[in-house]
Amino acid sequence: MRLRRTLAIALVSCFIFQTTWAGGSNKELKIGISQEFENLNPLIMTMSATVYIYSMVGRALVTLDAQSKWVPQLAESIPSMEKGTAKLVDLNGKKKIVATWQIRESAKWGDGKPVICEDFAFARKVAASPTVSIGEKETYTQVEKIEWDLKKPKVCTFTYDKARWDFYTLGRFYPLPKHLEEPIFTKHGSKKEGYEKNSLFVKTPTNPGLYNGPYLISEVKLGNHVTVTPNPQWDGEKPKIQKVIIKLIPNTGTLEANLRSGQIDMIGTLGLLALDQAISLEKKVKSESLPFKIIYTPSVTYEHIDVNLDNPILKDQKVRQALVYSANREEMVKALFEGKQEVAEHFLSPKDPWYTNDPKLVKIYRYSRREATKLLEEAGWKMGPDGIRIKNGKKLSLTFMTTAGNKTRELVQVYLQEQWKQIGIEINIKNEPARVYFSETTKKRKFDSLAMYAWVSSPEQNPRPNITTKNIPNEKNGWSGQNYPGWSNKAVDLACENLDVEFNPNKRRQLAIKISQIYSEEVPVIPLFYRSDVSVVPPDLKNYVPTGHQYSETGFIESWTF
Repeated sequence: MRLRRTLAIALVSCFIFQTTWAGGSNKELKIGISQEFENLNPLIMTMSATVYIYSMVGRALVTLDAQSKWVPQLAESIPSMEKGTAKLVDLNGKKKIVATWQIRESAKWGDGKPVICEDFAFARKVAASPTVSIGEKETYTQVEKIEWDLKKPKVCTFTYDKARWDFYTLGRFYPLPKHLEEPIFTKHGSKKEGYEKNSLFVKTPTNPGLYNGPYLISEVKLGNHVTVTPNPQWDGEKPKIQKVIIKLIPNTGTLEANLRSGQIDMIGTLGLLALDQAISLEKKVKSESLPFKIIYTPSVTYEHIDVNLDNPILKDQKVRQALVYSANREEMVKALFEGKQEVAEHFLSPKDPWYTNDPKLVKIYRYSRREATKLLEEAGWKMGPDGIRIKNGKKLSLTFMTTAGNKTRELVQVYLQEQWKQIGIEINIKNEPARVYFSETTKKRKFDSLAMYAWVSSPEQNPRPNITTKNIPNEKNGWSGQNYPGWSNKAVDLACENLDVEFNPNKRRQLAIKISQIYSEEVPVIPLFYRSDVSVVPPDLKNYVPTGHQYSETGFIESWTF
């Protein structure tokens, strides 16, 4: 009897183990991500993880698909001069573009209220407020005004403040439900961060009227998980999966363990699974016949280190250049990623038509301890008796920060710490949870020296929010903008302005190359590598297509199916 009982338990355990590994279904899908999410208000959100989640429940007029083609979402179609739905006009001596956007007739918020022009105009009003912290205000303020006929509330006339070639690329211009959020903005909007803290997205994030996408937020547990379920008011392709749970597992090692144990069914691109983990897991999938598929997607994601230019040591361009010369990035990507990720020369990726690595056009840094040493000596930093350089009695010591628990970044930190020690630079590692790191430390420029993270962009995207003077976050502008190094260069500012209004594609590319040249020379940011996005999915999950850019694959989640 004892033997039979043991055998029965073993069989049951085996059955449970195999059932747990079913890998998700149209009934429920559990996705693991390793980056924390924050405020679900689309105007306020800055973290990629939040965008990843919001893209399931909220939509803009247009988005960029996996083929890097702009496609309509809430809009019926994309306005163009060829179709006559957009035109170049002269208003008071200034060239502008006027475009007509038709919102889908049946587009609704989750509470049944129609999505109308007023919702976009209200979002623009909130975003333009000096008391509201927005990652990139110009996404909204580039639209000078929005007008409509009261009898046609879904036909919106957008007047753009400049005649920009990319006027239709409004993938981050989200509407706000005016009928819900306007009373809150009216009451609290005059106080700094008053609206953000009192928005229904914070107070009652499960209110269905906040969302207009294929899913609704049905449960939020900050620091743990978000659950979404189908939106009955959604007028597009009906979602096939009835419940999606996005689980936060900050440690990527634990993320893989949860995948193998069946606690999650897949790891999305925001799992930020280390490439070496992915390679190792892929070998296990083959050798152990595990029910997973590993997907590598070359991306425009740019892993880099922001340099705080307010730091007296780092104000010196020679010190910044020495940091790049002394980092053997070629060896690093081979050792850590088996060469599956490419060394970055600057902020543009090889997937971008504006990219160049021509040494005649941009400064290229090849590993050279000799060149790094020469630059530090010229900057007055002499080697001290303990192997750390000294100048005016002060050590060449820097603090290096990134997101705690991210295995890849922690490995890169240790690698660079050793590289820089060899030329006499002391590196002190200090990491923080992603939620604190992104919402406070980087956003408010509280990092002392070096801050590592990634920029996620799109091909032919103006780098303005990350590098122009007006996008340096400070208390006066409500910590808006993402120029965390605090870099200010008049030539770059002007080139970014001209980039928007240059309709000739060849001339646009020349402007982008000029920006890349100055950027690579002055080194406000230390380039590391262009990431490959990694996903681990059940083999029978269909229509899952990672995009490789900032517009997440979850923008098309309604078509995912088993």
